[in-house]
Amino acid sequence: MTETFRCALRSLMRKKGRSLLTIIGIAIGVAAVVIISNISQCGTTAVSEELDGLGMGGVSVGLDTSGGSDNAPLSDNELSIIKKSPYVKNAMPVIYQTGSIVLHGEETQALLWGIDANADDVISLNLLCGRFINKGDITTNARVCLADETYAVENFGYKNIVGRKISVLCGGTLDEFEVVGVIKTGSGLLQNMMGKYIPTFLYLPYSTMQELCSMSGFNRIAVKISDGSDPDTVGNKLVKSLSAETGYYDSYISSSMAKQKDGLSQLLNIVTIILSAVGGVSLVVASLSIMNVMLVSVGERKREIGIKKAIGAGRGDILKEFLVEASVLTLCGSIFGVVFGLAVSYIGAAVFGIALEVRVDIIIFTVLFSLATGIIFGLYPANKASKLKPVDALRID
Repeated sequence: MTETFRCALRSLMRKKGRSLLTIIGIAIGVAAVVIISNISQCGTTAVSEELDGLGMGGVSVGLDTSGGSDNAPLSDNELSIIKKSPYVKNAMPVIYQTGSIVLHGEETQALLWGIDANADDVISLNLLCGRFINKGDITTNARVCLADETYAVENFGYKNIVGRKISVLCGGTLDEFEVVGVIKTGSGLLQNMMGKYIPTFLYLPYSTMQELCSMSGFNRIAVKISDGSDPDTVGNKLVKSLSAETGYYDSYISSSMAKQKDGLSQLLNIVTIILSAVGGVSLVVASLSIMNVMLVSVGERKREIGIKKAIGAGRGDILKEFLVEASVLTLCGSIFGVVFGLAVSYIGAAVFGIALEVRVDIIIFTVLFSLATGIIFGLYPANKASKLKPVDALRID
C-alpha cells in the first residue's frame, strides 16, 4: 500500500499545475459550505442574543383580543395571582406605547416601555451608567427614564448622559424626562444593520406611563419563571389560573420568546441546509473535474500502465493507485477548503464584532461528502485503467 501511495504522489507531482487547479476547485466548494454554515450559526446566535437583550426573554401574559374579550385591561389582581404561582420567581406589569423623543427640534421614533422597579430581575437590562427605576419613581409618577446606549451615542456623542433632559412625545403630550440610567439592549447588531426600522427603546416608570396614556391597567405582565420550568407549560398554567380566579375564560393568552426563537432557529437551519446544498453542487462539479483529470491521466500513462502490468502488476494494483490519486486530490482540496473557510469566517466575525460558533458537524459531513464524491468520480477512470491489457497499452499508435 505504501508503494501504491508513493506512485500516486509521483504521478500527481508530474502534473503539478493540473493537480493544483483540481485541488483549488475542491477547496472552493468546501470553503463555500463551511462559510455558509458558519454565517448561519452566527446569525442564529446573534438574533437570539438580540431578542434576549432587548428584554424579550421569558414568558408574558396578556389579553387575547382575538377572542372578543371585553374585560378590563390587566390589573393588580391578575398580577397578584401570577406572583402566587409556584412556577413564578418574579413578575411585573408592562405598558408599551409608540412615541417620539424630541431633541433639538428633531424627532426620533421610540418604543416606550412602562416598567416596574424590579425590571432588571425580570427582563434583560444591562445598566451601563446611573441607576435603574426605583420604587420612589413608581410612587411619585416621576418623569425619569432609562435611555439606550445607541441613542445616547448617536445624539449626544457619548454614552453617559445621566442627568440630561429629553422631551418625550406620547399621546399628543410633550413631557420632559430626566435620564437616570443608560442601558445596553442587546449587542447593537440589529440596530446597526436595521437602524431606521428598529425604534429606540426608552424605559419609564409604569405609573408614569399609565398617567400619560390615561389608563389604569397594564398591557401585559412579564414573568420570570422558575429555573428548569418549561415556558410554554408555565404559560398555559398561568392562563388557566387567571381564568379560574377571575371568571374570564378564553380571555388570556401567554407567549414565550423561547418558542419563537426556536421557530426562527429552525427556519435558519432550513436556509442553511438549502444554501449548503447549493455549495454541495460546486463540490460535485469539482469532483467531475477529478474524473476529467484522471481520464486524461489514463490516456497519458498507457505505456506506464502496460509496463506495470507486463512485470506483474495486477488489476487491483492499478485500480488502487488511481483511487489513491483521486483521494489525495480530494483530501488536499478539502483541507485547504476548511482552512480557508474558517479563516474567512473568523475575519468576518471579527469585523462585525460577533462570536464565531463553528459547525463542526457540517464541516465533517462536507469533508466526508467531498471524499465520497471524489472517489466515486475517480472510480470510472481507475476501472478503465485497470482493464487495459498490456498488449494494447504498449502498442505504438
